[in-house]
Parts: sequence; C-alpha cells; structure tokens
Amino acid sequence: MKFETNDEGHLTIGGCDALTLAAQFGTPAYVYDVAQIRGQMRAFAQVFEQHHVQYAVSYASKAFATVAMYQVAAQEHAHVDVVSGGELYTAQAAQFPMANVSFHGNNKSEAELKQALAAGVGTIIIDNFHELTLLAALLKQTPQRVQDVMLRVTPGISAHTHAYDQTGQTDSKFGFDVDSGQAKAAATQVLANPQLHLLGIHAHIGSQIFEVAGFVAATKRLLAILTDWHETLAFTPSVLNLGGGFGIQYTDQDDPLPAERFITAILETISAADLPFAVPAVWIEPGRAIVGAAGYQLYTVGSRKDVPGLAPFVAVDGGMGDNIRPALYQAKYEAVAAKDPAAPATETVRLVGKYCESGDILIDQAPPPHLTAGAVIAVLATGAYGYSMASNYNRNPRPAVVFAENGQAKLVVRRESFSDLIQNDLSYL
Repeated sequence: MKFETNDEGHLTIGGCDALTLAAQFGTPAYVYDVAQIRGQMRAFAQVFEQHHVQYAVSYASKAFATVAMYQVAAQEHAHVDVVSGGELYTAQAAQFPMANVSFHGNNKSEAELKQALAAGVGTIIIDNFHELTLLAALLKQTPQRVQDVMLRVTPGISAHTHAYDQTGQTDSKFGFDVDSGQAKAAATQVLANPQLHLLGIHAHIGSQIFEVAGFVAATKRLLAILTDWHETLAFTPSVLNLGGGFGIQYTDQDDPLPAERFITAILETISAADLPFAVPAVWIEPGRAIVGAAGYQLYTVGSRKDVPGLAPFVAVDGGMGDNIRPALYQAKYEAVAAKDPAAPATETVRLVGKYCESGDILIDQAPPPHLTAGAVIAVLATGAYGYSMASNYNRNPRPAVVFAENGQAKLVVRRESFSDLIQNDLSYL
C-alpha cells in the first residue's frame, strides 16, 4: 500500500504529520487527503474530455457525506447523487448547486420527493411504479412544473463482487426489471406525462468491481434498450448513466485497474456501437473510487492480550462503531504505525476495537511492528463507508473528521460529546 512520510519518517496525510494530527484532534479520527480527492475527480473528467464526450462525474454521497465534502465537490464542478432527505439537506446546507443533484433511492417518501421538488433538484431517478405515481401526483400540484427524470433499470448483469454489493441482477430491490417489460412500461408512462422529461436510463451493477467486463456488458445492454425505445417509443436519450462501483485497493492483495480505465472501456464500447441517435452524455457515479483511498483512520493503541500459541489481541480506542465494514462485509484493511509506517513487521496481531462484541475485529492478521499502549496506528483506505456507517453503539461518540490539504489541517466535523449522545433522549419520569 502506498503512503507518504516526512523527514522524520512519520506518516503524512495531505502534507500533515499523522502524529501531530492525532495530538491536535484526538483519536479515533477520520482524516482525508483532500488533494487526493480532487485528483481523482479530475482524472475521471480528463478521460471524458480526451474522448470529447459530454459527461457528468456525479459523486455518490453515500460513500461519505458532509458539508465540507459537498463543498469540495462543488469546487471541482462535479455533480452529486443523494439517496435520502438527510443527504439532500446536507447538500443544501453546503449550498451545492441543486441543478447538479440527482436523487436516488428505492423507497423515496412523499416528504422526500416534496423536499427534492422544493429544492429544485436537477434529476430524480425513478426506481419503481409506486414512486412514478407519487411523483406524478405531486407535480400536478404545480401544473407548469416539468421535472427531469431518469429510469433506473436492472439489466440482468451481476458484478463479480460481494453478494451484498451486487445491484444490477434481475433479483434486486432496485430499479425496473428489463426482461419482464417493466422498464419499457415505465418509459411509456413517463413519456406520456408532459410534466416528466425523460433524460435517459440508469443502471448500477455493483460495488468494488475489479473487471471491466461487467461495465462493457451493461453498456451494450443499455444501448440495446435505448435503441429499442428509440424505434418503438420514438424516444431519443440525452443521458446514459452507468453508475459507479469502480474498485479500489484496500490491501496488497487487491490489484484494481486505474478507475479511469473503466471509463475508457465504456466509451470505447459506445463508440463501437451503431446507434440510431447521437451519442448521449455519459454520467458516472463514483463514490468509493473518489474518497476511499484518500481516507485514513487514526487510532491510539490501548490494551493488549497475549495468549501462548495465539496471535495477540491489540485493542484500539475505536472499532466497529466507526468502521463496521470488517464485521459486515468481512472487508480487509491494512494498518501502519504512524510513527514509522515503513518499519518492518515484527509480529502478526489481531487489531481489535473496544466494542462489546467478539466480532469487533478491524484487521484479523495485522503485521505491524511491536505495538505498545499509546502508539498511534493508521488504518489505510478507510475514506468510504466508515463515517457514513458509523454508529453510537455502546454509547460511544462518533469521531471527528479532519480535512488535510497542502500541509494544513481543518476540523470539518467535530467529535461528538457525551451530551450529543442524549440530546434526543426524553425522560420517562
């Protein structure tokens, strides 16, 4: 795994010494290298521009959503997609341009759709017939309003990834099924409604994908669908949204392609197709690929349990409450000592958390140098789904979030206090 160090040999994040960050902001803490986030957004954009294709890089908020993250996305002229009223509210608080927001979700409530319409969300991605009916009814209340929409479809293509991360197969809770005719029936309904402007279709085949084959197959399938709709429904698409799911490196065992390679494969597939309409704008929705590798979690080592014949347990001051992925997905990570990340391994330990669960194991086989109480350790590539999935399990406050860029660090989410934990509790007495 790649990391950077300073003249003292300490781990640096965004040009900041990790030990200094731990001392200044406390642990556990999430720290992001903002320049790395910007660089990945720009790398995606560059591929599209080199191919002279209209595009949108729409950051998938579910990976990591804070006011500061939306502000960075706006600075980089990215779009964002949101999947809840809470994510939308956060984007609004960041003054993110609503025209560049897409609203996803398989069960958007009436309140959320009203919120989206009132906010002026650019695109609503319709997931099912219930939502289609609900949105149409809400739009009738403002007869002059026309809303841009896309239809999410399940193209019947499964990605080679964890079962929980597959979303493009027919047996999925997301989207209109293609093979049964649901997707075409939905398109017919949308095209018949003058208050709905159909931009195109969307599909998302999964997450943490390492092969281009699934994206190539999905692109061909979606182009075939659009060609059929063009011929039978007189529909000309302006957008083809291929979703996200581009894999990143979590450990030395992962060998992902550069995320931009997926875009090249998609664009080459479109270019080779004999389309009866002009090439539509291509939208993608990377989340993990933008923030995953840019994020670090800093912990302080506490207790240690040594049992003869077994790998030692080394506990840190966080765990499954701030990174549930190892327990939920059996996700793998690597960790380094912040003081000397290049130090050779002297033992193999089980890096565990402080939560009251035997499954609270962050790394099952971590090979750091010998760790003693007070040492600061950094878990790498934790920028996606750590903070987003964080909880107050065992009534532990959620950690702070720090943005580091050009040697400057800024607190962007304060650490929760104990009083924060009970702010919504009501007395029974």
